[in-house]
Amino acid sequence: MNATEGTLFWGFLMVYGVVMYALSPKSKNANSFYKGADDQGNPVGQWSLTASIFISWIFAKSVTNAANLGASYGVVGGLAYASYWLSIPVAGYVIYLIRTQTGARSLQEFLTSRFGRLASLAFAAAILIRLYNEVWSNTAVVGGYFGLPGEWEYYAAAMVFTAFTLAYSLKGGLRSSIFTDVIQAFVFVFFVGAVLFLIIPGNDTSALLSNGQFRLESGVDLLLVALLQMFSYPFHDPVLTDRGFVNKEKTMLKSFVVAGLLGFVAVFIFSLVGVHARLNGIEAMGNAPAAVGQSLGLAALFFMSVVMMTSAGSTLDSTFTSLAKSLAVDLPKLARRAGGKLPSIRAGAAVMVVFAFVGNIPMFAGTDILTATTISGTMVMGLAPVFLFYGFTRWSPWSFHLSFWTGLGLGVLLTVGLIPASWAIGEGKYAMLLGVNAWGILICTTGFFVPLLVRRLANVVVPGRKGDSEAW
Repeated sequence: MNATEGTLFWGFLMVYGVVMYALSPKSKNANSFYKGADDQGNPVGQWSLTASIFISWIFAKSVTNAANLGASYGVVGGLAYASYWLSIPVAGYVIYLIRTQTGARSLQEFLTSRFGRLASLAFAAAILIRLYNEVWSNTAVVGGYFGLPGEWEYYAAAMVFTAFTLAYSLKGGLRSSIFTDVIQAFVFVFFVGAVLFLIIPGNDTSALLSNGQFRLESGVDLLLVALLQMFSYPFHDPVLTDRGFVNKEKTMLKSFVVAGLLGFVAVFIFSLVGVHARLNGIEAMGNAPAAVGQSLGLAALFFMSVVMMTSAGSTLDSTFTSLAKSLAVDLPKLARRAGGKLPSIRAGAAVMVVFAFVGNIPMFAGTDILTATTISGTMVMGLAPVFLFYGFTRWSPWSFHLSFWTGLGLGVLLTVGLIPASWAIGEGKYAMLLGVNAWGILICTTGFFVPLLVRRLANVVVPGRKGDSEAW
């Protein structure tokens, strides 16, 4: 990075941090800090919630991956990755049903009521692992625009970015996160438009929008994976699901539907950056946005960096607030160490500070952001039957465990390469991933219903002994 680039990039980072802190509101009570309400206790407005869901789920590493897939498979790759955002309306509708049918105030409360405390603990562990990895994997993307791993600029930028985000998150918690999300959403959309303004004139529009082949081995396998995972993937991300309980049910549902559709469009549009690289022979080298930005000059590279900073910032502040809620509110309730009263703001703030530092350790260890060790959609496929078919049971811990742990086990086996080759569907790069998800969903669903079937058979064979079968 030369002196001009350094001044521009560092200047924007400093201005960004100061402006976000100055504009973010301060929470004066726990209800505001943990639930996003204003000082009078009013819930988040519909459009603020929509913008927050939209931008907080557009992770820095996700838009990078979307562009990389566009470079590999053309519009098919972009369409495949954008399809994950269709899981937002799915999650919104399921949460709507959970709230209206069971009265639950969080997913942990719902799981405890239907499947027991151990089920909630397993779920909490899965989401905490995901949140932990969201810290470093987003700060590392920002650092990558200031230097290479191993260079002081890389680490300095990542930590300065972390410090700024932590500062305004401590100031307002979820209220601050949602407020700044609105600003970040507008900045993101503006600069994505600026990037497209530079890219589209250099391509034939029809070629840009039609590049790629709809074949199983040319990205359609990943598209099918996304469509399968939309019924499980969103539920292990509290950055999304926490926002499902901060407003009235119908208002929340509308926000989820609109945000999901907008997210689908935005991510697909950004994947065209990768398609541009594919059409113009630009080597993506694992980071198509940066490669395209460098090829188009300083302005384009700066626009790309702004897109990444805003998307990373919106995710990171949401991650901090979700960690605070999970560890300061949800887990103590699960351990029966707290009643209905929310803990002090200090408890959540302490969680944020700890994870701001601990969460960046993998970045210093040299972990690759594109192979982040997060709980993948495959590993949590067992959540799909739990949230889709909960209406078939009033109390069935075994249904959760047979579904959840089976999915987790299949995900681990896939990661270590122990799934038989016969499971693959097609011959593309994602053939095995598709096979494991397709067969896995069937196996997990079977596991979910087996205890219910056993209970029904037990009641038929030995009428009147419902208590004996209730343990299932």
